Amino acid sequence: MNRIFVTGGAGYVGAVTVPLLLEKGHEVSVFDLMIYGDDVLEDHPNLNMIKGDIRDKEALKEHILGHDIVIHLACISNDPSFELNPDLGKSINLDAFRPLVELSKESGVQRFIYASSSSVYGVKEEKDVHEGMLLEPLTDYSKFKAECEKILLEYQDSNFTTVTIRPATVCGYSKRQRLDVVVNILTNLAYHNRKITVFGGNQLRPNIHIKDMSLAYLNLITAPKEKVEGQIFNAGDVNYTVNELTEIVISVVGEDVETVVSDTDDNRSYHISSQKILDILGFKPAHSIEEAVLDLKEGFERGLLVNPLENEKYFNIKTMQRINLI
Repeated sequence: MNRIFVTGGAGYVGAVTVPLLLEKGHEVSVFDLMIYGDDVLEDHPNLNMIKGDIRDKEALKEHILGHDIVIHLACISNDPSFELNPDLGKSINLDAFRPLVELSKESGVQRFIYASSSSVYGVKEEKDVHEGMLLEPLTDYSKFKAECEKILLEYQDSNFTTVTIRPATVCGYSKRQRLDVVVNILTNLAYHNRKITVFGGNQLRPNIHIKDMSLAYLNLITAPKEKVEGQIFNAGDVNYTVNELTEIVISVVGEDVETVVSDTDDNRSYHISSQKILDILGFKPAHSIEEAVLDLKEGFERGLLVNPLENEKYFNIKTMQRINLI
């Protein structure tokens, strides 16, 4: 059993990862602003919910003491949300990072797991984009992710194990649902509008099922120190094109869904290799993109997602605009 401190633990990925950690017998403290609600995680004797801002050093100092592992998920989590308020994005995604790492180390945390992003690579022509390649981030969001990776490595030593994961785009159902990422967008439109507009379509977009993302964090927690210390791992499934993702969605949602193809100036393709995490940790996705679409479809059918085309709580940028987060 570990005592695990999860920043952003009430977010999209956290809402699936935290229950998994509790199921495996760990004690978990979630430190989160709770701007999407505090009801995404069920009460559990080993769960401690803390409403807090990672920019608040005193609050962190109070609550992080006594934990063995930190999983740092908290951030302004996509380019449009980041661009809505660049100063806010910088303060949370970059400025708060070094103090959090330093405080974790000073407080006796033994392992620090950082959720970076596969977007740090930028656009590559190579088929297998691996962890040893040059980072060429295109946006402030991805540039700050890359900068935080460098910062974290400064603190790696024999008593403080640091590890970075670069996830593909996460998809599937969560109690803190996001409907502003590619597979989830396509599924939502297909199910409710019976029509999908595809811009371009040949761009590659790596994805990973949200359950697999949670399993990846579990692997990073339980892996022997010598296998993860100072390491960086990609985590993704098949590198499908947007057209192929659309075909998957239609195969699950219904053949009556219409597809409209539109031209686009954005032909960026992202594709990653997840061979390293397989070779070193034996981690391989167990859940398909089809499963992610089916999980969302069932969520719609069961009424678990309310007014999913319009409800701002499923769209990060709309929620940020509403609450005027500063």
